[in-house]
Amino acid sequence: MAHNPINHPLRPLYRLLAILAAAYLIVFGVVGLIVTSGSGLLDRPDDRVLGQGANMLWAIVALVIGAVVLLATLAPRNIGNQVQWLLGWTLLVIGTYELATSRTDANFLKFTIASVIVTYIVGLALVLAGLYTKVGEPEHAAAPRQVREGRTA
Repeated sequence: MAHNPINHPLRPLYRLLAILAAAYLIVFGVVGLIVTSGSGLLDRPDDRVLGQGANMLWAIVALVIGAVVLLATLAPRNIGNQVQWLLGWTLLVIGTYELATSRTDANFLKFTIASVIVTYIVGLALVLAGLYTKVGEPEHAAAPRQVREGRTA
């Protein structure tokens, strides 16, 4: 059975990884809003934001996801790891959808291949951080669930 570690020794490093991913999304969202301010929400201009294709909707989505991840990461206890894990998988789903529709009219977020790659990297960083930032009681830190519950088999 899989085991997600509690009180991982590198927890501060994974929290920093989540903060950096959130900061990137926030910077991308703010710059994206500035660059695409003259266009509509779903317009498909040839705007490039930090080397990626973007429109105003993707800039807003990135800004909101980044802000939520940053606030959750700075929140106490296990709120951050759950939000990081969930929004990391959300970014992976968005990236996969945009990869599948990259050269069609269904590419409504105006992703390029560079956008898909960056979305995958940020999403994987958040999933990784979500798996290793869980905190708990010190006596449960290294024990799998069966041992904590008194079962051995």
